[in-house]
Amino acid sequence: MTNNAHNPLLEMTGLPPFSAIRPEHIEPAIDQVLEQNRGEIKRLLAENEHYTWDNLVQPLEDLGERLSRLWSPVSHMHSVVNTEALRQAYNACLPKLSAYATELGQNTRLYEAFKAIAADVPQRLDTAQRKIIDNSLRDFRLSGVDLPPAQRERFKTIMQELSQLHSSFEQHLLDATDAWRKHITDARQLAGLPESALGLARQTAAQEGLDGWLLKLEFPFYMPVISYADDRALRQEMYTAYVTRASDEGPHAGRWDNGPVMAQILARRHEAAQLLGFDSYAEYSLSTKMATSPDQVIAFLEDLAARSLPMARRELEEVREYAGAHHGQTDLEAWDIAYYSEKLRQHTYAISQEDLKPYFPEQRAVSGMFEVVRRLYDITINERREVDTWHPEVRFYEIRDRSGELRGQFYLDLFARSHKRGGAWMDDCITRKRQAAGVQTPVAYLTCNFTPPVGQDPALFTHNEVLTLFHEFGHGLHHMLTRVDYPSVAGISGVPWDAVELPSQFMENWCWQREALAFIAGHYQTGEPLPPALYDRMIAARNFQSGLQMVRQLEFSLFDIRLHREYDPAQGARIYELLDEVRQQVAVIRPPSFNRFPHSFSHIFAGGYAAGYYSYKWAEVLSADAFAKFEENGIFDRDTGMLFLSTILEQGGSRDPMELFIEFRGREPSIDALLLHSGITAQPAP
Repeated sequence: MTNNAHNPLLEMTGLPPFSAIRPEHIEPAIDQVLEQNRGEIKRLLAENEHYTWDNLVQPLEDLGERLSRLWSPVSHMHSVVNTEALRQAYNACLPKLSAYATELGQNTRLYEAFKAIAADVPQRLDTAQRKIIDNSLRDFRLSGVDLPPAQRERFKTIMQELSQLHSSFEQHLLDATDAWRKHITDARQLAGLPESALGLARQTAAQEGLDGWLLKLEFPFYMPVISYADDRALRQEMYTAYVTRASDEGPHAGRWDNGPVMAQILARRHEAAQLLGFDSYAEYSLSTKMATSPDQVIAFLEDLAARSLPMARRELEEVREYAGAHHGQTDLEAWDIAYYSEKLRQHTYAISQEDLKPYFPEQRAVSGMFEVVRRLYDITINERREVDTWHPEVRFYEIRDRSGELRGQFYLDLFARSHKRGGAWMDDCITRKRQAAGVQTPVAYLTCNFTPPVGQDPALFTHNEVLTLFHEFGHGLHHMLTRVDYPSVAGISGVPWDAVELPSQFMENWCWQREALAFIAGHYQTGEPLPPALYDRMIAARNFQSGLQMVRQLEFSLFDIRLHREYDPAQGARIYELLDEVRQQVAVIRPPSFNRFPHSFSHIFAGGYAAGYYSYKWAEVLSADAFAKFEENGIFDRDTGMLFLSTILEQGGSRDPMELFIEFRGREPSIDALLLHSGITAQPAP
């Protein structure tokens, strides 16, 4: 065991010392801090009879923040530089952290103390403090504090098991993704692939000492093949490997099968919800969200489906007709849809994602994004060098406002690589809080999986990747620009899950605006701006297959909410039976029987979106309507930008999100802006 006197995790005073953190440091550090926290909580309860914010709640905030700050670099490294030793140390800590969290939530003396503080009117709590007290009382109940002892203990056990199951799901998916590769030496197999994809595959092969080209299942490899490869057998092979990851089907059938893991997760979630008196885990999940009931969520999703399905059916038929008429392909399989859709896009609009890539070199896209927020919020962003990171590709930046005040800092990790979890996300490294020495600066991790630089060229982004970059930066701004001084409601903390996507989806809108693209886009060789004709074609193609994209998201969302609402222990998970019902209702593309999409649906089985995936569409209504105010006043109108900053970004989770939205917009949100931006009629289909 490591000597804790020289443990970098226990010695952190500022940014994490990533290069010094070793797997053997992790468990001893967690053990020590958990022990110290438990002792401090006992002391706080024993030393006081009349509890106040200052003698109980604020010290608890500090204890929680210290633990989160210690765990943050560990959890992050587990996602971005995964090793077997790190994985073992991480997994060893999960049940300890879960037990501590549930133990805290089930502490009846703490619960009574919080109730006394809530009832003590003379304490004069401010808005954020009152929100913390209210959230805490809710969370005590959701942790089983009112349960009889035996049921409390069972709930605690379930939470520990779930933390391990979520981790197992994610690790199976990572291992399955890393395991597949295809070495190609005949260039004819790769006909149709753009040069950027060929360059990546060639570079990857060379890095492993191979001739030719090497394909993997990370998205920068998969998407070009499924969209551009003329070799239908290659598309089929890669599609099959991708949609059967971590399952009982495909090239690694049964090796990392998430099927039993999903069944156990659903069973444990349902049991936990029932222990607390909820009919289903969906009801339990929604108890902390804006939506009031599963029925409301389903009605919202079905309404969107009714408006979108006619358009989606027309779009799929257009692909079928095009493939038959122009390519003689009349029998479209799942691995053909993206390929012929891309050809149809080029045929109709004379544009592809590849056409746009030369205009979105990494440096131009990133600096252009910084210019957007400078104009909106009067903040400047500059790189800071000589900062310890977990990988040489990672960069570090600081945000300052017009007065020079340091508002936030963030790490930017843009590129896909082995042993790094797929997707894109923002997470908090350090949270804002006020302390004796002043305000602690919030720090974020911004992580993506874009195509890395190939050869001597800079990394060139697709427009979709630029949208993703802006999306995650929106989350980051929400975390970093907060003015709330209490960690549990600062930034994204305490924000209902179905409102947390508002700032992220909101940021994406600038990627479509000519005025913003003037500094987001520029040719990587000449600096030439995006040509007007190319921009016009990009805008014309903006809603290409938006109906199909909409119903795909609605399929995921309905599957998720129904999976958690309708779970019956007597029948088991019924995952594919239920998914088939949802597809019959809202899908227009029916995948092959071997498709195992749920086995890689980490948002709901390993992330925070269980019975909450609908949040993307829910928040998209908010973000589209919020951006409509900029469309009315000017996309860089400073007054509107500063109002969004003060009412949304700076408020964190300290106030009700609907109240904040109304304060910004002057009214409740309308679905019309989302439908307009998606090119979908504002009226439901008859």
